[in-house]
Amino acid sequence: MENVKLRYLLISFVFYTTVSANPLHASCNVDWNFGLACSDVQTQIKEIISKWNGPDNCKAGGEKCFYKLKSVSETELKATHETPKKHYVDDLTFTFTKKSETQCSVKGYSTSETWYAVLDFGTNYCNLHNLITGAKLDKSPQYSESTSNSKCTQFSSANCDKY
Repeated sequence: MENVKLRYLLISFVFYTTVSANPLHASCNVDWNFGLACSDVQTQIKEIISKWNGPDNCKAGGEKCFYKLKSVSETELKATHETPKKHYVDDLTFTFTKKSETQCSVKGYSTSETWYAVLDFGTNYCNLHNLITGAKLDKSPQYSESTSNSKCTQFSSANCDKY
């Protein structure tokens, strides 16, 4: 019986990855542009991570809490996000590229630490998106965001008020 379940799971996974536009592992890649210096963008992301470090911001629901800053350099910021209910951990990386003194390009990446995670209800997208909107960077001059279902697991059905 255990063999049958394993075989079914493997066949389901192969079918899903063959016909799905989603990545093979629960993850997300997002590209942003901001009309701000990269140092300012990085500072605002660090500040919201610090603000959303504990459980307080999730008391009313959602997952805008349990972010942790792991490392920072001039061009990269690494953090984690832990889901408040199931305590799954996702790794986040923001890579900053200076386009000019007042223009910054940022690549965001979030991936589940759970090796078997395939679907995530858009959680990895929301991990990144919530930080950008929480820091109000989406209101900055020349703001743009680019991603898709092929770059972000279940992006088109993501509910960032919930996740």
